Amino acid sequence: MTITQNKVVSVNYHLSASKNNEAEQLVEQTSKDHPFVFLFGVGQLIPDFEMNLLNKKVGDTFDFKIAAAKGYGLVEQDMIVKINKEAFYVDGKFDDTRVRVGEELAMNDADGNQLMGTVAEVGFSHVTMDFNHPLAGHDLHFSGEVLDVREATADELAHGHVHGPHGHHH
Repeated sequence: MTITQNKVVSVNYHLSASKNNEAEQLVEQTSKDHPFVFLFGVGQLIPDFEMNLLNKKVGDTFDFKIAAAKGYGLVEQDMIVKINKEAFYVDGKFDDTRVRVGEELAMNDADGNQLMGTVAEVGFSHVTMDFNHPLAGHDLHFSGEVLDVREATADELAHGHVHGPHGHHH
């Protein structure tokens, strides 16, 4: 069976990323015991990731790169914001245990929507937060193997995701 629309696909892969032509760094690695399992063609993944797997079958290997602009996008400067340090006070004191450079923090925007951001800088009066995806601006390199391809069940199609082992459980 080949990978096409609405098939449940299991892959084992390595994902490396690089920015500004620097050396690739390993970002994520699955295994045959803990593969990445997904419903193909329902718009939940990077389109170029799926395009590179289209029509592959069990046992096929893959090795492809996706440019930053077609992956998680380029870094958007308007997603990097300075926030008054007082927003990070807990009981009248700056929360220096959680608010450190490189830490990811959940925050709410003015409408109450939750956003994940990374602390980019802690200054005297402001904290600079980067709300871009952590892999924005990075070229992606996927290599791996197709482990399984099967028909999706009616429930999986109705819910838009995989059920069962390595998939979503209700």
